[in-house]
Amino acid sequence: MNAIKKLFLVASTALSFSILPGMALAEIELTMYYPVAVGGPLTKVVDKMVDDFMTENPDIKVNAIYAGNYNDARIKALAAMESGQSAQLSVMFSIDLYELIELDAIVPFDDIVTTDEEKAWLDSFYPSLMENGATADKTWSIPFQRSTIVMYYNKDAFRAAGLDPEAPPATWDELVEAGKKLTKDDGSQWGLMIPSTGYPYWMFGALAMQNDEQLMNDAGDQTNYDNPGVVEALSFWKDLGSKHKVMPEGTIEWGTLRQNFLEGRTAIMWHSTGNLTAVKDNAGFDFGVAMLPAGKRRGTPTGGGNFYIFKNTSEEERAASLKLIKFMTAPENSATWSVATGYMGISSAAYETVTLKSYIADFPPAAVARDQLEFATAELSTFQAGRVRKALDDALQAALIGSKTPEEALSEAQAIAERSLRAYR
Repeated sequence: MNAIKKLFLVASTALSFSILPGMALAEIELTMYYPVAVGGPLTKVVDKMVDDFMTENPDIKVNAIYAGNYNDARIKALAAMESGQSAQLSVMFSIDLYELIELDAIVPFDDIVTTDEEKAWLDSFYPSLMENGATADKTWSIPFQRSTIVMYYNKDAFRAAGLDPEAPPATWDELVEAGKKLTKDDGSQWGLMIPSTGYPYWMFGALAMQNDEQLMNDAGDQTNYDNPGVVEALSFWKDLGSKHKVMPEGTIEWGTLRQNFLEGRTAIMWHSTGNLTAVKDNAGFDFGVAMLPAGKRRGTPTGGGNFYIFKNTSEEERAASLKLIKFMTAPENSATWSVATGYMGISSAAYETVTLKSYIADFPPAAVARDQLEFATAELSTFQAGRVRKALDDALQAALIGSKTPEEALSEAQAIAERSLRAYR
């Protein structure tokens, strides 16, 4: 009988070992929403990175869901959370920070990182890209697809207008002067287009900073919309169309501006560096990329999307999410993403990779957004973000179409923001 028991035990053990190689590993399953703000086949790039991660980490399954633009991604992620089917992580606007904190929807990375290596990773990103992800001495989000506003210009159009194609305008006065030479009387080509739909507050953040103004404070509970320097910045924006005639009057569409530039309808456009690869691949003319021109100083807000980890997650899911985020923000992957999209590398280490070093050597415009970080500031972000941003967007458009003066429009926007933010101080 003992012999039979021993034989059964040996057989059972052998069977279990024979099954193990074919058995599926215990999996942690993650759902991640992500946006693509500038269009193009970028979902394939994300899918490739996620597939590579799962190959290296077979115990973690990642469902990467393309959610549309930034607003769509936030809405879908929060809707999933409300329905009880929350994602574990998401790429969302870096400026969604205060809304997500107020909803108690996210967990700070300081509560997740534990090792010295992880803490060093947390400190490895460009400081200006971290401004929109940190508040109250906590880091709440990690840079991924990040941008600054850059100036794209048509070098062929510059040559035709008698302008030096290697000397783009570096000041507001030079911008107006060049714009006049580049604008054609028949309306077939404008000197300049700055988009005023989609993300008008973002473009205006650049103009305000160039006039040495910040739109909000670091705590997200105060705006400066009616400061004299901010009003001056909006007056300059309006004057580009109504007074200097180098830009169409009224509003200019974010979504069609890149095509207008590619088709020669404008010689200069201000747009996200996230458009860089698309412009490079589709421009039928010689083009350049430059930092935005200075008023009293140079300036641009940073922009783009950060990784967030949701609070309604287990410790195991948070650890797996952290591992995925570390993978996707690693220098080589950041470099690959930058080349594929035009978004900047998010750390100095990304620019030390062979991938970005060789790319910049062949295509120097890829370094402009990174170099402009010296003059960058945080993007507009406050509590009650939707209401506060909408007040500014409405004011900008009212001033640009001429229904209100810049001073009237911004005074009304400041009053709305003040009512919305007073309780947070």
